[in-house]
Amino acid sequence: MTHAADDVPADSTVYKTLLESTKAIPWQIDWKTLQFTYIGPQIEQLLGWSPSSWVTVQDWAERMHPEDRERVVDFCVAQSQAGTDHEADYRALTKDGDVVWIRDVVHVKRNDAGDVESLIGFMFDISERKAAEQKLLAMQKELESLSFKDGLTGVSNRRMFDSILDAEWVEARRMGQALSLILIDIDYFKQYNDRYGHIQGDTCLKQVAQVLAGAATRSGDGFARFGGEEFVLILPGTDAASALTVAERCRSLIFKAQIPHDASPAGQLLTISLGVGTTIPARHEAAIDFVEMVDQRLYQAKQRGRNCIVGAL
Repeated sequence: MTHAADDVPADSTVYKTLLESTKAIPWQIDWKTLQFTYIGPQIEQLLGWSPSSWVTVQDWAERMHPEDRERVVDFCVAQSQAGTDHEADYRALTKDGDVVWIRDVVHVKRNDAGDVESLIGFMFDISERKAAEQKLLAMQKELESLSFKDGLTGVSNRRMFDSILDAEWVEARRMGQALSLILIDIDYFKQYNDRYGHIQGDTCLKQVAQVLAGAATRSGDGFARFGGEEFVLILPGTDAASALTVAERCRSLIFKAQIPHDASPAGQLLTISLGVGTTIPARHEAAIDFVEMVDQRLYQAKQRGRNCIVGAL
């Protein structure tokens, strides 16, 4: 196999010098033999492989990350056979076993008969760009996560609850399964803030959220801050009796937490009121109507003196 020094005509010396002084790495492959007829010397600095070691397309394929190899090779071969210029991003393996992100830009050269004669291309190191893209993607995921998380308590927020409810409502209707909801309100929370201050009030909300999150024991159960001092549990595939059991667990967990509230007319400890509802969604029913029904039960619990549960049973 011969390379640049042997193959490039003397009258293109300036052109060759320009190519080899850039960060882009030029190369050429003979389509009939699938052998490299040229690859820029910059390849050795980037990947550690000497230009003379790039003999056939097999060398190119083997120096590609295994997870990218089949996809990229199949794509490039198909595009080349079709005579279509193309580009591909992939992870190249260095001689030392590291990884460098490469963008290969390929031009398909045809002969006078219109048949593919050779492939001419440039390799670009796009590692920095890929790192920036990954960082941006991570930031976007973090922002998305934050948009569904309550900033104070760290649990899911109302937006997330609405999204979960919509999905579970459709699934429960499709499967003809029960769906239960528990709305929870901290009793006399205004008086708590007046007595202990808003900073302590925020600490209380965090503690209550942490305690109540432990009441949902199944992976499919959802817990969120509904707004203010209200929280909500969504329990897919849960009948009325089981939902009431979970509600009792919530009340018991809050009692065991022994959070002082000496300004509460209900006693010396913080308590909660709960509204519980269960339904098998029908086609004509809307999720918002179900939530409003459960909210009415929560209101009834408050009317009955708080620190109690109002459900269907």
